[in-house]
Amino acid sequence: MDTFHITTQVTGDFDAVVEQIENVLKTEGFGIITMIDVKETLKKRINVDFRNYKILGACNPTFAHKAILAEDKVGVFLPCNVVVQQKTDGIIEVSAMDPVGGMQLIGNAELTEIAIEIRGKLARVIQAL
Repeated sequence: MDTFHITTQVTGDFDAVVEQIENVLKTEGFGIITMIDVKETLKKRINVDFRNYKILGACNPTFAHKAILAEDKVGVFLPCNVVVQQKTDGIIEVSAMDPVGGMQLIGNAELTEIAIEIRGKLARVIQAL
């Protein structure tokens, strides 16, 4: 685990992996509240061809509520982003943010404890792929 992300690589179809990660996130209580298709956005906005790259904004409402109660400005760190990107043909990389680093910057012990729980959930998601 790096200090800011939890990452794995899998083989398969890009769209199938995106669907799989959405399903696995659900098992840990996360819903996808945003999805940014970077490839599509770059093509549309600046006419650049780019590899498949999606940013999924994952939110676990229970933990988001706890975090906001502990620190009302913690929303600048929400949602938990999960990146799915095409590395080479058939190789897909999935990375989730490690929320502990960000929460430690705030210096609120309650937030750090919440972030440790969320990191465990996100690590299980990544390991399940």
